Amino acid sequence: MTQDFIRPSKDESFMEIAQAVSMRSTCIRRRYGAVIVSKDGRIVATGYNGAPRHRANCSDLKSCLRAELKIKPGTHYELCRAVHAEANAIINGNPLDIVGGTLYLAGTDAATNKPTAQMRPCAMCERLILNAQITRVVLRDENGNLISVNPLDWDDDIVKRYEIEHQKIN
Repeated sequence: MTQDFIRPSKDESFMEIAQAVSMRSTCIRRRYGAVIVSKDGRIVATGYNGAPRHRANCSDLKSCLRAELKIKPGTHYELCRAVHAEANAIINGNPLDIVGGTLYLAGTDAATNKPTAQMRPCAMCERLILNAQITRVVLRDENGNLISVNPLDWDDDIVKRYEIEHQKIN
């Protein structure tokens, strides 16, 4: 007698690995993990958000400048100690393995331990992803479903987003 055997898709499996990598994050607000998978389906790099090497982590300091200044999520990352998960994964990988690959990005709210809906990376990480020639990004939508995005579809929306945020600041 055989039982129904449920096997997760590759996307689901790699997203679960990205979620596990996020647990290494040193950010006290949001924990993100990234996994880059090569064209031939091998994991070639991982990264999580945290302070650069040889710098104090927010988790060690038990403080977050952006939280203290009441800066809303998604803005003013220049005031953040952390290098983002996507950037760390790109830095940690071999460029030849990354080209044409897929980046999986998973996040958790540190206060609630609930997954975050990450509709897209920040503007700086989008640029890094484009320059690394990653051809697909997999994220979760607000309902927890996996969504696949072609980074080339981001277009110049980066500039529009910056202009909108910049107008709100001034």
